[in-house]
Amino acid sequence: MTAWRAAFALQAEACRALGSPLTARVCEQLALILAGDDGALARRVRTWPGDASHRADSVPLRLCGALHALVLTGRDPELAQAYAEPDDDRLHDRISQAIHHDEAHMLEWVEHAPQTNEVARAAALIAACWFIGALLPGRRFDLLELGASAGLNLNFPRYRLGDAEEYAPSLLADEGESVWLNPQWRGAAPPPAALAIGAARGVDLNPLDPARDGLRLLAYVWADQRARLERMQAALALAGRHPPRVDRGDAGAWLAARLAEPCAHGRLVYHTVAAQYFPVPTRALVESALRAAGDGASPDRPLAHLSMEADGGEGAALVLRLWSGGGMREWSLGRADFHGRWIGWQPKETL
Repeated sequence: MTAWRAAFALQAEACRALGSPLTARVCEQLALILAGDDGALARRVRTWPGDASHRADSVPLRLCGALHALVLTGRDPELAQAYAEPDDDRLHDRISQAIHHDEAHMLEWVEHAPQTNEVARAAALIAACWFIGALLPGRRFDLLELGASAGLNLNFPRYRLGDAEEYAPSLLADEGESVWLNPQWRGAAPPPAALAIGAARGVDLNPLDPARDGLRLLAYVWADQRARLERMQAALALAGRHPPRVDRGDAGAWLAARLAEPCAHGRLVYHTVAAQYFPVPTRALVESALRAAGDGASPDRPLAHLSMEADGGEGAALVLRLWSGGGMREWSLGRADFHGRWIGWQPKETL
C-alpha cells in the first residue's frame, strides 16, 4: 500500500475508534476515488511531499473538512443528503461529484492543516484548575496556551463542567449562554475549588480568528458528531463576547519571552494535543523556558504547567508540574480522551 493510501486507512481507523463512522467511510471513499482519478486534487494528494498521515500533515482530514464545508454552507445539497443517509455507493458518487465540481475549493482546503480547537478538552483544564486551587488557595494565575489555534480554550474558565443535573459554576462568571461540558467521568471528580484567573494569552503558528474562520473550525468537526458541533457553535458565540488573544509565532520563543516578563502572581502554561506537532527545537525551548522560570518561582508567584498529550497509552496523559519555591512537584492527574468524551481522573504525585 502506498504511503498516501495508508494515511487514509489509518485515519479511517482512528475516526471509527473516536466515534465517527461517517468520517471513516468518507476517508475510505476518498482513497478509492483519488486512486483512480487524474484530476489536480488527486495528483496533489498522490504526490504529497511529506507525511500525509495524522502523525504529521493530516491530509485526509483536510479533505474531510473541505467536504463538510460544502455541506455546512449548503453549496452541495446532494452531498448533504448522502451524509444524512450514508451508504457507500451514494457517498462514492457524491464525493466524486464534489471533487470534480468544486475542485478549486478542494485544492484550497488541502493546503491548510486542520485546526479543530476541540473545546471538550477544556473539561480536563477546568478539573486541573480546581486541583491547583485546592493546592494553592487564594492564588491568582494568568493563562498562557501553546498551540492555541483560534484561542477557544483560552476561554475555558468561562465554560461549565458537570452532569446534566447540576453544573459547577464557571471559574469566571459569564452572562448569557455558556459552553457545557459533560464528559464520562471515571474516578472521583475533584471538588470545585476557587482559582482566581487573570489575563489569558496564547500562541499559534497559524492563529485562526473565531469571527472570520468560524466555518473552517466547524468544518473540521466530524459531521456525524452533533454534540461536538453544538459545543463548537457555543464556543464561537462566547468568543464573540470575549475575543481570545492569540499571537502568531513559535511556541518556544514566545513562551520564553512571556515567562521572562515580570509578573506579580502565578502563571499557568498549558497545551492540549499540540506538543506532538512542535519541532524538536521548539519542544526543547519550551522545556528550558519552564525550568528557568520555575527556578525563580515562589509561593506568591507560582508556575504551573499542564499538558494533555499522547504518550502511547489510551487517550492522552494529563500531567501537572508545579513550581512554587523549593523545587518542582509533579502529578499524573490521569488520562483523557483526545476529544474529551471521557476523563479518567486519578491524581497521583510522581515527583
